[in-house]
Amino acid sequence: MQMSAPMPNDAPPGPGRPKDMAKRDAILQAAKALFLSLGYANTSMDAVASAAGVSKLTVYSHFNDKQNLFSSAIMATCQGQLPDLIFEMPDDVPLEQVLLNIARSFQALISSDESVKLSRLIMALGSQDPGFGQYFYEAGPKRVLADMESLLRNVQQRGLLRIDNPLRAAEHFFCLVKGAPDYRLLLGCAPPLQGEPAEDHVREVVGLFLRAYA
Repeated sequence: MQMSAPMPNDAPPGPGRPKDMAKRDAILQAAKALFLSLGYANTSMDAVASAAGVSKLTVYSHFNDKQNLFSSAIMATCQGQLPDLIFEMPDDVPLEQVLLNIARSFQALISSDESVKLSRLIMALGSQDPGFGQYFYEAGPKRVLADMESLLRNVQQRGLLRIDNPLRAAEHFFCLVKGAPDYRLLLGCAPPLQGEPAEDHVREVVGLFLRAYA
């Protein structure tokens, strides 16, 4: 496909000129929609540019290549639900409250329609497009695990819990939050947890986690 020349108001930012964040967000939203519907291999930068209403040159000015675009889309989704600040441990906030906040946000993230569709798509296309799942893990779950590991290492150093392996403990925590409800959701056997059932679930998970590492 021949790339059309960018319009003057769609020109890539020059040296020292801030990138247009509205266009960046539009590109990310378009990319997420196309990756979910077409998969990684079948989504082109041309298609993303067209869906976002910008030139392909603008897409490349914000994201160097398709892998970077996909990773950025996943990171933006995770950051929206699990910002870096949520993994901090303020002196005046009980550990239980910090863990509850993380559990609630993570449970809401994995239960979202977007996350469910992406998980199903990765499983369906895994054998055809192995890079799809790898890029997703690197941009999403791996980053979240690293943030949780750092928090739990801090918790262990402060003597709040006994955690010999913070990374393994972080994995246990998120697996407990996912649990059977997320498995049933992915299979289409049950709706996402919401309201009181979701709150009961995360409270049970956090209580179990705290008792395990007391």
